[in-house]
Amino acid sequence: RKVFELSKGGNVAGCVVTNGRMLKGRMRLLRDSNVLFEGFSQSLRRFQDEVNEVRSGMECGIRLDGFNDIREGDVIESYTVEKVAQKL
Repeated sequence: RKVFELSKGGNVAGCVVTNGRMLKGRMRLLRDSNVLFEGFSQSLRRFQDEVNEVRSGMECGIRLDGFNDIREGDVIESYTVEKVAQKL
């Protein structure tokens, strides 16, 4: 929705979770269907509180670790990597 600049340096993306849920951890930033960033979140906040999860329809602030070129209209995806044991 909007990008906020912090006085300490860096940017925070003001977001709305459109579907699913946003989890703290691995994230991917898409701009025009191109992946610009793939890494970890530095913080996930709901109002002033640091949270681990934000559900669909709610607003949150996301700060990406080592990436500050966030613009309005970018899409941020949260994902998890699961290890599945191989079966014969």
